[in-house]
Amino acid sequence: MSFVLIHGATMGADCWDRLIPLLDGEVLAVDLPGRGKRRDTDVRTVTLDDCGEAVAADILERDLTDIVLVGHSFGGVTVPRVMKLVPDRIRRVVLLSAVVPEDGTRVLDQIDPEVRASVEASITDGVYSIDADAARAMLCNDADEEQSQFILSRVVDDAAALLAETVDLSGYRLPIPRTYVRLSEDHCYPPDLQAKSVQRIDPDVTTLRSGHMAMVTIPELLATVLNA
Repeated sequence: MSFVLIHGATMGADCWDRLIPLLDGEVLAVDLPGRGKRRDTDVRTVTLDDCGEAVAADILERDLTDIVLVGHSFGGVTVPRVMKLVPDRIRRVVLLSAVVPEDGTRVLDQIDPEVRASVEASITDGVYSIDADAARAMLCNDADEEQSQFILSRVVDDAAALLAETVDLSGYRLPIPRTYVRLSEDHCYPPDLQAKSVQRIDPDVTTLRSGHMAMVTIPELLATVLNA
């Protein structure tokens, strides 16, 4: 069994650093275009197709099979694109407080109205930037100070266009088992919106007591779910 980890918006592969050693198998944490090992890509040019293709390219480069494909937060709209590109390599999909809008709509249409207003106010010249105070409020509500510093140090600029691009969720129609991990204390993607995501893809559901960054605040519990 192998694990492929897809981060959410304003993050990179290093957000998974505390979870990776706890997983029972080969692990690939992907940097989507515009950050980490793909930081040379101008983030303003990135599309959702680019995100899916980046994950598939890393999977094929490592020749991974028997994959548990994990998508966090915004990764919920990248996951179905990966499912369509490498379906025979995926054994299970796990969605961690993942955004799943109505097919054909935008990520911005799905998020909490107050969060959406904050996001829209943070967009300049095609780049979505989140300041430390907003990041702390959305991402660190259940984190101690050391965990908060770990999270805040990994926040990066992101592509505003990804939030407004029409999503293609047809990959979720493939007969690949999926689990949704609801995070009961999430202030970024609250439980009521997580419930709407669940309704759209009919997964098994597990609930953990955590804020948005469970891979940092409760990595051991999350690893238990993923290793099962």
